[in-house]
Amino acid sequence: MSDQIKHECGIAFIRLLKPLSYYQQKYGTALYGLNKLYLLMEKQHNRGQDGAGIATIKLDMKPGSRYISRYRSMASNAVADIFEYVQNKFVDIQENTPELMQDTEWLKNNVSFIGEVLMGHLRYGTHGKNSIENCHPFLRQNNWMTRNLVIAGNFNMTNVDELLEQLYELGQHPKEKADTVTVLEKIGHFLDDENQELFDQYKKEGHDNVAITHKISDNLDIANILRRSAKTWDGGYSICGMVGNGDSFIMRDPAGIRPAYYYYDDEIVVAASERPALQTAFNIQFKDVKEIDPGHALIIKKNGEVSMEQFREPTERLSCSFERIYFSKGSDVEIYRERKQLGRLLSDKILKAVNYDLKNTVFSFIPNTAEVAFFGMVDGVQRYVRNHQKETLLHRKEQLTDQQLDELLSLAPRVEKLAVKDVKLRTFITQDADRSEMVAHVYDTTYGIINNHQDTLVALDDSIVRGTTLKQSIIKIVDRLHPKKIIIVSSAPQIRYPDCYGIDMSRMGQFVAFDAAIQLLTERGMWQVIEDVYSKCKASLLLPKEEIVNHVKEIYKPFTPEEISAKIAQIITPKGTVAEVEVIYQSLENLHEACPKNKGDWYFSGNYPTPGGNKVVNKAFVNWKEGNNQRAY
Repeated sequence: MSDQIKHECGIAFIRLLKPLSYYQQKYGTALYGLNKLYLLMEKQHNRGQDGAGIATIKLDMKPGSRYISRYRSMASNAVADIFEYVQNKFVDIQENTPELMQDTEWLKNNVSFIGEVLMGHLRYGTHGKNSIENCHPFLRQNNWMTRNLVIAGNFNMTNVDELLEQLYELGQHPKEKADTVTVLEKIGHFLDDENQELFDQYKKEGHDNVAITHKISDNLDIANILRRSAKTWDGGYSICGMVGNGDSFIMRDPAGIRPAYYYYDDEIVVAASERPALQTAFNIQFKDVKEIDPGHALIIKKNGEVSMEQFREPTERLSCSFERIYFSKGSDVEIYRERKQLGRLLSDKILKAVNYDLKNTVFSFIPNTAEVAFFGMVDGVQRYVRNHQKETLLHRKEQLTDQQLDELLSLAPRVEKLAVKDVKLRTFITQDADRSEMVAHVYDTTYGIINNHQDTLVALDDSIVRGTTLKQSIIKIVDRLHPKKIIIVSSAPQIRYPDCYGIDMSRMGQFVAFDAAIQLLTERGMWQVIEDVYSKCKASLLLPKEEIVNHVKEIYKPFTPEEISAKIAQIITPKGTVAEVEVIYQSLENLHEACPKNKGDWYFSGNYPTPGGNKVVNKAFVNWKEGNNQRAY
C-alpha cells in the first residue's frame, strides 16, 4: 500500500500441556515456551510496531509465590527488547550456576516468566495515546487466584459509550473511556460473579475455604463468563485471555471479522492472528492449522482439557478482506493465491485501457506488498498473449511473413521494477514547501527503460486510500521517465467508507474516493444531496443503533465507479505532470470471486457486519460536515 495506514494488532498464545521437565528433556531447554512465543511474535511483527507485551502464568504455585509475570515495551524493536529483558534474567544463572538451567522445578520457583501459559501481543495504536499504559496485555489483579485476569486482543468496539454505561450500572467506575478497559472490566465483572456464585454454592455444601478455592478453580465456566460478557459487544475482535489459575481462552467475534488460528496436540495448544506464524514456529502443515469459529471461543482448562464453545450466535461470515489484500503476510498459501487472483482478474480491464498494445506498455508495481497481485496480473496478460498467438496461428498462419511470425512468437508483457522505496527520509525542515519536496523523494525510480512519449506505464498498487503518496511522490517520479500515459491500478476496490473494527480509517475526509464524489456533486450543482445526507445522518444518531441505515451511500449513488475513478485520477495528478493519468480499480464482484471465504467489504460497499458500523459511518459524515476531525466511535 503506497499510503501507509495503521491497522491490525497481533496476538500469540501458548499453553504447554506437559510439565516443564518434559520440554527440557525432549527439546533441551526449559525455555521452550518462551522461545516459541518469541518466534510467534517475530513472525507477526508486521501486525504492530507501536509496542508489544507478554504475560505468563505459572500453574500450581504455592501461596505467596509470584505466578503472573508481565512486561511491555514501546521500544522501536519492542519484541527484541522484551525478550532481551527476559533473557537477562538467566545470564547470571548461565554464568555462575549453569546446572540450574537444567532444573525446571528450581527455575519455575525462582525465575519469572517460566510458566506453562504464555501470551504475547503486538500493538498498532489506531487512535489511543501511544503510551506504555496502552500496550497489551492488560492485567486485572486480585488476591483470589481465580479472579485475576489478563487479556490481549486485536479488536475495536463501536459501542464503547454503551458498554461504559453498562459498567456504571453494574456499580463500576472505569478509569478511562477505552474499549480495552471496558472489555477487561466486563469480563472481569462476570468472572467475579462466577467466583461468588461458586463460593456461595460450595459454602452451602459445607466445604471449608481452602477446599472451595480448589473447587472454584476446577469448575469455572469460562464459556458462560464469555457469553454474559460479550452479550452486547458490537465490533470486530479476537481476544486472548488468561485467568490466574491457568484457565485460558481465545474468542472471535460472531462475523469472524478479525482472524484467529489455532493448533493443538498432546504437547501444546497454540493460537495466533496469522496461520504462517504457527506453521513456521511449530513446523506444522497448512491442513493442521484451524480457524477459531466465529462466535466461538477456544477454551483451555487448567487441567489441559480443550474445547470449542459458542458464546454468541454466529452471523453471516464477513471476515475482513483487507487481511487478504494487504495486512496479513502473503506467506499464507490461501492469501497468496487470492492476491494472485486479484491481479489476474484486473488484466482484462488493463488490456482494454492500453488498447492491447503490449509492445508499447511497461508493467510494474509500486509497494512491495503489491508484488504477488502483480504476478497474477502478469499471468492474466500472458494468458491473453497465448490465446492471441493460438488464434493467429490457427486462422492466419498461411498469411504470416517470417518477420510477422517472429514478432508474434516474441510477444510478451514488458515487466520492469520502476518505483523503488528509498531509505526513510526524515522531513526535518519545517517549511511546508521543503517538506513536500522531501516527501516527493520517498520513492526513486529506474531510468532509461521507458521510450519517451511512446510507452504507457501500468503501475499496480494493492489499494489507494488517500492518494497522497501517489500525488506527492510516485506520479511525479515516474513522470520524469516521460511515458505517454500512466495507469495506476488498485487491486482493491475504491475505499469509500470508514472502518471501525481495527483499521486506522475512521474519518471520511481521508478517502480520495469520498473527495472525488464530493467534488463531482459540487461541480454538477448537486450540493443538496450533501445537505440531505447530513440531515439524515444527524437525525439517525438519535436512534438505537439497530435501526440505523448507512445514509452515506447516497453520496456515491449518482455516479458510476468509472466516473469516480476518473475524478480520482484528476485529484492525484500533480501540477506539471506531462503524461496522461488514469486510475483503474478492482470491482466488488472480482474481489468476492478472488476471496470467496472472506467477504467483509464494508470499507468498499458500505455494508457493515454489525449495527454499530452504520452508526459510525453516519457519525463520520456528520463530523466531516461540521469540520470535526475526531474519530466517529
